[in-house]
Amino acid sequence: MRVALFVTCVNDAVYPSTGVAVVKLLERLGVEADFPPGQTCCGQPQFNTGYRRETEPLMRRMGRVFEGYDHVVTPSGSCAAMVRDNYPRMARKGSDPQLQRVSDALVPRMYELTEFLVDVLGVTDVGAYFPHTVTYHPSCHGLRMLGLGDRPRRLLEGVKGLELRELPGAEECCGFGGTFAVKNSDVSVAMGEDKIRNAASTGADVLCGADNSCLMHLGGLLHRRDAPQRALHLAEIL
Repeated sequence: MRVALFVTCVNDAVYPSTGVAVVKLLERLGVEADFPPGQTCCGQPQFNTGYRRETEPLMRRMGRVFEGYDHVVTPSGSCAAMVRDNYPRMARKGSDPQLQRVSDALVPRMYELTEFLVDVLGVTDVGAYFPHTVTYHPSCHGLRMLGLGDRPRRLLEGVKGLELRELPGAEECCGFGGTFAVKNSDVSVAMGEDKIRNAASTGADVLCGADNSCLMHLGGLLHRRDAPQRALHLAEIL
């Protein structure tokens, strides 16, 4: 099995420890993960802002960089959803036939981390130990576009020493939304405040998620308010 890690821009630039955690986790489970150094952005910021044509070279690059791997694993529901949901749309509407070939080849092999662990490797107990109380925030792309369902929760429930606490309003958006947080900052912050208020009500030590873009938003709010709770990616717990 040839597996590649698609680390994503946010993790590479801001949260490299998450990428390291994914590799350690996969290696513990007997999977050797390559890191193709030519990988760049999947094009989500450009696509979401309306620059479809500027996204196309990034899509073609993704196709070249991850060619030949059985599976491509990413610790980001947002970027996985960009590939699986938006690449086919770009292929249908674009004039370049290469885009359809990229979409057909890459989309079936792109997995968000928890999908890969549960659906491909067939594990929910990865041998982790984390003696803390945790509440889980399901990010919108994973929840609504990928349909991750209870996969992240099943993995957390399999961690020894971990106490999982229910997050009120868990399925409500945290307010990040990529460029939404820039264009509509007041609304974004208000939504984030609701989320961290609900997270605080659980009394959990850690606010966990599977998307560091959302955790960057929520972690920033927690930090600014000197909250004792910390935001942490699921991969680093596992």
